[in-house]
Amino acid sequence: MKAAFDRARQLLEETRGERRTRTSEGFRPAERTLPRVGSPFDIPVAQNISSYLGALNPLAGPVDPKTESVWLFDTTAYHPVHPYPHAKQPWQAPFRAAFFKRGTGRDVSKIVADIADKIGLKEGKGDAREQGEKTIAERLQPFVDIVAPARWVEVKLPDGKTVKLGPGGRSATTDQIVNMSSKRNEGDVIEIGAVNEAITPHGPMEVHFAEEEGWMVISDIDDTVKTTLTPSPTGILRTTFLLPPSPISAMPALYTHIDTLLKPTWFYLSASPYNLYPFLRQFIHDHYPRGPILLRDASWMDLSGFFLSLTAGTEAYKKGRMEVLHGELPKRKVLCVGDSTQSDPEAYGEIYRKYKGWVKKIFIRKVTDVAEMDTNEKNSPERFEKAFRDVPKDVWQIFEDPNELYAAVDALKGT
Repeated sequence: MKAAFDRARQLLEETRGERRTRTSEGFRPAERTLPRVGSPFDIPVAQNISSYLGALNPLAGPVDPKTESVWLFDTTAYHPVHPYPHAKQPWQAPFRAAFFKRGTGRDVSKIVADIADKIGLKEGKGDAREQGEKTIAERLQPFVDIVAPARWVEVKLPDGKTVKLGPGGRSATTDQIVNMSSKRNEGDVIEIGAVNEAITPHGPMEVHFAEEEGWMVISDIDDTVKTTLTPSPTGILRTTFLLPPSPISAMPALYTHIDTLLKPTWFYLSASPYNLYPFLRQFIHDHYPRGPILLRDASWMDLSGFFLSLTAGTEAYKKGRMEVLHGELPKRKVLCVGDSTQSDPEAYGEIYRKYKGWVKKIFIRKVTDVAEMDTNEKNSPERFEKAFRDVPKDVWQIFEDPNELYAAVDALKGT
C-alpha cells in the first residue's frame, strides 16, 4: 500500500519537463521490462502487518544480529533556533537508520543477467562478462535484501548514554531527533555506532556539528559532482550498476577550495533511493568534503521504482528536503550547486524566493556532453531566466568549466 502511495505521489509531483523526458527516453516501457527484486510477502506476516503502527508498534523488537543488519546514516547536529530571543539550546540531530534481513538466500543470477543484457554486456568467453556480472551483483545487493520493518537498534552517545532508534515503519527506516549533551564546536565530527557493532556492516554514522551561523553547501550529486551523463534508462543502469563512479572533471579541486575558504557544513542532496547510500557515501568520501547524503525513501521492491525515484517528482522532493534544512539551520548562508539535467534550477530558484536572504549563491553546471539530452531546451537561456525569476542575476551563475567559479567563490569570503 505504501509503495503504491509513494508511486502515485511521485507521479503527481512530476513536472512537465520530467514528463517530457520520461516520455522521450522511454522510461515507462523500460520500467515494465525490469524484474521485481522482492515482495512484501517475503517479510514475516507479524512484522509486515504491525509495521503500519510505526513507532507505536507493540510487536517491534531489536535487530537480530544473526539474521539482520542496520545502516546508520551520517547526519548534522545543530542548535534549535526559536523565533523569539532564547538561550542557546543543546545540540540535537536527526538520526536515521534502515533495517535489512541478511543472507536471505535470494538467487539474483537471473536479475543480474537481465541487467547485463540490457546494458549491452556481450556474452563471450572472456572475463568481461563475468567481471561485469560480479560488479552488477555487488551493487544490486542492497536492492535485493529484504527490508526488516518493526525493528529497532540501540546506539551509544558520547556521554555513554544509549538511545533506541526505531522501530522502523513500512519502509523499514526510522527518523528521529536525538538530543546530545556533547560540548562540541563548529566543524567537529564524531562517530556514533550501534551498541552491537557487528550489526552495522557499513560502520558507525558520522555526526557533523554546525553552529547557527556560517556557510553551508547544498550540492546535487549526479552530473554535478559525479559523472552520469545520460538521461536514458540503459545509461542509468550502466552508470549505477556497472561503471566505476568518476567525479566531474575539476569539481573535487573546486570543492576543496570552497571547503578551505568558507569552511561550510556540507549536504549532498540526491533523488537516488537510499539503497545506493553505501555506494554514494564511498564515492563522496573518496573525492569530496564529507557531509550527510540526503537520499529518497524507497518502499518499493522492484527496479522500476528505482527509475521513478530518479526521474519523477525530483523538484518537489528536493524543495521539501531543503525546507527541512532551512528549519534546522535558518541563519546559515547557503551556496547551492546543481546542474541542468533535471530540476535543480527550478528547485533552487523556488527556495531562494521562499526564504529571502537564506540562499546567497547558486551555481548551475550546464551539461553539454549528453547525446540523448535535449540540450537546446535544458540549457536554453529562457529556461534559466524562468527558473530564476526574481532572483538577482549576481546570485546565480551558469558554468561549464568549474575553473570559471573560483573568482565567484573568492568573492563570497567575508560576505
